[in-house]
Amino acid sequence: MFMSLDFLYVPTKNPARDVEYYSKTLGGTLLFHVKAMGTEVAGVRLSEQGPIVLLAEHLEGQIPIFVYRVHNLQQTMKQLEREGWTRGNVLEIPHGPCCSFIAEGGQRLAIYELARPEANEHFFGRFD
Repeated sequence: MFMSLDFLYVPTKNPARDVEYYSKTLGGTLLFHVKAMGTEVAGVRLSEQGPIVLLAEHLEGQIPIFVYRVHNLQQTMKQLEREGWTRGNVLEIPHGPCCSFIAEGGQRLAIYELARPEANEHFFGRFD
């Protein structure tokens, strides 16, 4: 059902500090750091195979969101609902339609369909 863990949205109140920590202290590769629409988001890759860590100033709370890619968002939501899953907020992320939800244990998760694979090209290498 889940194809890959592509993103880990991490709330930050101090993007500059956290970008420095993730890129310099932890040795991650800073992919982009954009400032738009009153917020900052930076993408850092900590390993070749792992998800992109998205340091997001606009994200509320302190719990990260694990964002998994699925083949078909609508079909996956229907399948999960048959299993007793409670649908969360349906929204758009740069890569495509997404549904975020809270797991029974309080973890924040999301599933998305990769409808716009060119989104990485739009952000990677951008440093506002």
